[in-house]
Order: sequence, then structure tokens, then C-alpha cells
Amino acid sequence: MTKMDMKGKSRAIAIDEVQIVHDLAHRIWPHTFKDILTPAQIEFMLDMMYSIESLSQQINAGHQFFVWEENEKPVAYIGIEQNYPEAGKLRIHKIYVLPEMQGTGLGTQLIHLAESIARENGCTSLHLNVNRFNKAVAFYQRIGFQIIKTEDIDIGNGYLMEDYVMEWKL
Repeated sequence: MTKMDMKGKSRAIAIDEVQIVHDLAHRIWPHTFKDILTPAQIEFMLDMMYSIESLSQQINAGHQFFVWEENEKPVAYIGIEQNYPEAGKLRIHKIYVLPEMQGTGLGTQLIHLAESIARENGCTSLHLNVNRFNKAVAFYQRIGFQIIKTEDIDIGNGYLMEDYVMEWKL
């Protein structure tokens, strides 16, 4: 699918629809992280962050999830939180696109959705973490994000998230 073929739309999901994000993550993560993380770490992180219980808790804590649908089928998602890690910032906690939809401009569309929400709510920057070895780092930099620091996050079970913290000042 090319950028010209995209006719989809985004929509917010309710807490009783978190299965959509769960299912997309389980389709996307093994492909996205196959060259970066071990299969065991991928499984551990999917269970930790994408179980139905965890996703529901995230919404109850103030996260919003949006899915992008093409022909009424979910193909991507973004999870955001306003005023995190501090007032005036909009945090992109999660943004993922099915492998066959990457390169179509969909990731940019989702970033612009977050940008629009940020501006509407008086936020002055977008903020995210990304694995230092993820090819998405270059994508974020093209949009305008800058690396502001690196951090290693111990997530348990002997695993680390080796991330860049990136920010885009609006």
C-alpha cells in the first residue's frame, strides 16, 4: 500500500476495546524487535505491557489509545498521556504500525494526531522513549524529535530497556 492508497481513519478506543491493541501488539512486536530483543524478552514485555489487565490499568491511569483502521480493520495504534512526565508535555507511550503498512505515512499521521491533541491541550512538546537500536529513531528524527538523553530501565526478569528519550518541541 502506498501513501496515495490510504483511506483509513483514526479513532479513540474505549476500555472495553483494549483487545484491539493487545492483538495488534502481538502481531507487530515479534517482527519489529526480532533483531533487537530475544524472543523471551519480547514475550515478557508483551505480557507486562499488553495484557488486557495492563492495558485496562493504563487507560484507568489516564492513557488514551487511538487505532488507525484501513477498510475497517485495525492496522496501527498510538497510546498517549497528557502532562507526562511533567506539565506541558504529551507523552507517546506506544506507537506501532503493522509491518506491511510501514512506509505508507501512517506513523507520521499518528504523530500528527498526537501533535494536534498536544496543541489543543496547551502542551508544548511531544516526548517518547525508543529502543536505541530501533530503526524508528531515524523516523522520529526526520519528524523533528531530538535525543535528549539515554536511559537503561530495569524491567525485571534480568531485562533492560535500552532507550533514547526523545522530544519534539512544538
